[in-house]
Amino acid sequence: MSNKFTRYILFAMALGIVMGAAIYEYWPDTRAELASSINLIAMLFLRLIKMIIAPLVFATLVGGIAHMGSGAKLGRIFAKTMGWFVTASFVSLLLGLVMVNILKPGANFPGTLPAATQSTGLPVSAFSLEKFLTHLIPTSIADAMAQNEILQIVIFSVFFSVAMGAMPERSKQMLSLIDDLAHIMLKVTSYVMLFAPLAVWAAVTATVAKNGLGVLWKLVVFMGGFYLSLLILWAILIVVGFVAIGPRYAHLLRLIREPLMIAFSTASSEAAYPKTLEGLNRFGASSRISSFVLPLGYSFNLDGTMMYCTFASIFIAQSYHIEMPLGTQFAMLATLMITSKGVAGVPRASLVVIASTLSQFNIPEAGLLMIMGIDTFLDMGRSATNVIGNSLATAVVAKWEGELAPEHELRPDDVVPPSAIPGEPVPA
Repeated sequence: MSNKFTRYILFAMALGIVMGAAIYEYWPDTRAELASSINLIAMLFLRLIKMIIAPLVFATLVGGIAHMGSGAKLGRIFAKTMGWFVTASFVSLLLGLVMVNILKPGANFPGTLPAATQSTGLPVSAFSLEKFLTHLIPTSIADAMAQNEILQIVIFSVFFSVAMGAMPERSKQMLSLIDDLAHIMLKVTSYVMLFAPLAVWAAVTATVAKNGLGVLWKLVVFMGGFYLSLLILWAILIVVGFVAIGPRYAHLLRLIREPLMIAFSTASSEAAYPKTLEGLNRFGASSRISSFVLPLGYSFNLDGTMMYCTFASIFIAQSYHIEMPLGTQFAMLATLMITSKGVAGVPRASLVVIASTLSQFNIPEAGLLMIMGIDTFLDMGRSATNVIGNSLATAVVAKWEGELAPEHELRPDDVVPPSAIPGEPVPA
């Protein structure tokens, strides 16, 4: 990983804060228009990311599974992966629940509460098992790719690669073509990521210019409590990483600095996907594992989002002085365990999930209006946490499967092709 690129990202974030604050302070009449114009750069970058996500996930996942061999191995890896995801989701939700009850950020909310009947404009609908299951299966793989429905792409890719494994002779040319596609998409990714510092500057500048830094003070107790909880979650993830992987986990943390900063500054886990995949493969995680576990994690292992769901839901209940017995809170936790899955890619996905959950527990959905103004600042922390959680899950599953190569014995087929990364030397 290039230290120069890391410095560019940090400089872009700092410059964005300064310029955004200046626009907010000195151009109050035009700041909304300026923020919108500057944000166009960040939006174009995110569209470039969305452009490459579907073919990148498909090519790397199909290639990884096809090289995996037996279907039994695929089943075993899937079981281990989902076991980790469920455990991590439960811990994240529980931590949010514990922290919001300890800190009680909504108990003495100083602002004016929105009217309970006020609408948020979010697409809220009651959760049902039917909706969840039908969302899993794409009606058309073309539509799933067009909508960047990662979970649906994963489902199709699994069927496609298993079918290829059942027809090894006929699949040789197809597998070679897909491997070539993966290499090409990694090269395209390297081009797209060159624009990351510019996009980071635009995203931070636009956010600060539109909202100002002063908006944070209105909910400083809520934000402070949430970020404190995120730090505790990070500490837990890092400790688990060192226990499960050993001292070399520190190297993985260094390798994912760039995707962490990209996710934080753009408030998008998706924007960090290519760099996270690259970092994991450089760490020694087999591409067979990383290309399978990481896409699944984007639907089933959003640790930062999980914690936010319980933290924000109980905060709103506290603000409206609604009593939430412990049993009811655990019922909410169980509900969120299910309703939060498979919503990656939905705009403001966490807010949609929370709004749906609030309505089921007779908590005013309008309470979300209090935090929607600072949601971008909160999403920065959530997105970065999702990256560290998914990278840890991938590395641990790789180690469990014996697919985590020692750093001095990285296999050529298990790292990102050097030809796809500008300026990187070919590893020995």
